[in-house]
Amino acid sequence: MRAAVCTAYGPPEVLQIRTVPDPRPRDKDVCIRLVATAVTASDCIVRGLKMRGVRRLFLRAAFGIRAPRKGIIGMIAAGEIESVGRDVTAFKPGDQVFGMDGFRAGTYAEKVCWPISAIALRPANLTYEESAALPYGGLIASFFVRRLKIQTGQRVLVYGASGAIGTSAVQLARHLGAEVTGVCSTANLELVGSLGATSVIDYTKDDFTQSGGRYDVIFDAVGKRKSAKAMLNAFAALASGGVSMSVDDAFPRTKRSDLLALKELAESGALRPVIDRRYTLDEIVEAHRYVDLGHKRGNVIVTISPR
Repeated sequence: MRAAVCTAYGPPEVLQIRTVPDPRPRDKDVCIRLVATAVTASDCIVRGLKMRGVRRLFLRAAFGIRAPRKGIIGMIAAGEIESVGRDVTAFKPGDQVFGMDGFRAGTYAEKVCWPISAIALRPANLTYEESAALPYGGLIASFFVRRLKIQTGQRVLVYGASGAIGTSAVQLARHLGAEVTGVCSTANLELVGSLGATSVIDYTKDDFTQSGGRYDVIFDAVGKRKSAKAMLNAFAALASGGVSMSVDDAFPRTKRSDLLALKELAESGALRPVIDRRYTLDEIVEAHRYVDLGHKRGNVIVTISPR
């Protein structure tokens, strides 16, 4: 099969298209013929080893000393099951699925083998590309929405409201009945408003910590490494008893039940994936260059096998 192999830690150019052996499913795995995947911020962190200090050492220990030991990165899958392991009964060849697995990874390729815990049948109302745009932001945002215990009537601020995680967080908080304020750049004001934000703050012109607004929940969907300066005074904008969390505080492990919940939200229209740009597998380097800029709107999709 064809795959984009990460030959070393470094810039996007370390990704090279090569022919590699087809993977074989373990007893509890399925083999997915991929139609689409996504280039996530996490993919770029792994590829570029973009961490400092202890986190950088942890990344090397987890993924490989000189290069990712698995070679093929990518944590998002949308495609059709080609074969199943002998212990698998929940899925069959031909099933159309989507999912996320940051530990097994391997989706910058024509095929990937994953455990059934990392996948679910894809939403009936979404294309493969749209299905690939759902798990990363949707699963991470859902995790933090639960951790923050967002409820009806709360005033919620989402910092970085136009990215993959932010666009999902705005929609999920709004779905729960919260009054949502999104913080983003000028170019993304209309997008964030269309997702259900009650108000939108342009961070290039206004400082939300100085606006006088008070929030029950502040969620940093960007990450402390990039948002440290802006979030330094965030506590000043918290209401009494308010809570604040950053996307850097945890990374959720995929649960099939969470994927099924996302599927239901997508099919009901409560959650729609946002796609910024689309690339082919041969354009994976260009896709990484774009995501590295740090200004994508929603998700960047890579089509592996057009349907």
